[in-house]
Amino acid sequence: MPPAAEAGSEPGRALVIGTGLIGGSVGLALRKRGWRVTGSDTDPARGTRALEVGAADDLLGPGAVPDPPRFDLTVVATPVDAVAPVARAALAFSRVVTDVAGVKASVVETVGDARFVGGHPMAGSEQLGLDGADPDLFEGATWVLTPTAETDPAAFTRVREMATSLGAHVVAVSPSDHDALVAVVSHVPHLTAAALMTLASAGAEEHASMLRLAAGGFRDMTRIAAGHPGIWPDICAANRDAILASLDGLIDKLDSVRGLVDRGDRSGLLELLEKAHVARRNLPARLTRPEDLVEIRVPIPDRPGTLAEITTLAAELGVNIYDFGIAHSVEGDQGTLLIVVDAGLGDLMRGALLGRGFRPSAQPL
Repeated sequence: MPPAAEAGSEPGRALVIGTGLIGGSVGLALRKRGWRVTGSDTDPARGTRALEVGAADDLLGPGAVPDPPRFDLTVVATPVDAVAPVARAALAFSRVVTDVAGVKASVVETVGDARFVGGHPMAGSEQLGLDGADPDLFEGATWVLTPTAETDPAAFTRVREMATSLGAHVVAVSPSDHDALVAVVSHVPHLTAAALMTLASAGAEEHASMLRLAAGGFRDMTRIAAGHPGIWPDICAANRDAILASLDGLIDKLDSVRGLVDRGDRSGLLELLEKAHVARRNLPARLTRPEDLVEIRVPIPDRPGTLAEITTLAAELGVNIYDFGIAHSVEGDQGTLLIVVDAGLGDLMRGALLGRGFRPSAQPL
């Protein structure tokens, strides 16, 4: 099989399988940046619509095997239960394959190929399908990648470059950590918004003015309930254990809040609300100034899993990698990993690398 495209290569030929909201947005964004995009969808009408809106240059029929040249990159944007078989098939005619599904561990394990890089752009829209597709959808969004010990570094680099070129901030975590994290920050919030929305809707049947009173806070909290309902049964099935654990944690927290309210515990409520206030205001924001960043150079051996080890270590520490590259040695089996991180967290990252047996050095940009 041909090697993955080298880091720094120019945009090339991409295949987007599944031309709904996310797939259509990927197609629009890639074409905007000079890629030639082929679309593929099980719904012929949706494929035709992708051509009409400019999300693809041409179409490939479902199940068809394209003639050479191979695609430089395939993005699988199907429902989660179809990702693994579609991705495995795409590896036969694509140098690198990634996906956009909201569940990663089962997908990555089933595909089981070094040229597959699990991905999940944390972006969406209340609009459904291609009508909501937007070439700027990923600007400022977090795009999670889930490398493993077997992931080809060149494949990872290719997918990361694609995601960052679309304006996304790339974060690398392990597939299992991804599923546990998104259960808290994505899956359970969606289910909670749906539950709250149905509670208010049921009350509105008795009190016609209830939903008219819905102010900004309620609308903000339930906004995500307007998303596409059809994808969620598969997500809940694929990430069942992590979602149940997070729901149990949320129920415990709500039960604790109920107790505070029931007891009239003003100081306890105030403490809870102040902690939440501080935590919400401290959600990370993107750095934009070079003086806020530091470059860490890490000599690394040429062995499987090193890239995944370092990127997932950064995620575990809460250190966002703003940029990275690999400088290969012309002799021997060594190279140097270059990562750019928040200067305030540079010592933390460097110390953790030292603890893992690496020999990192750091310098300001």
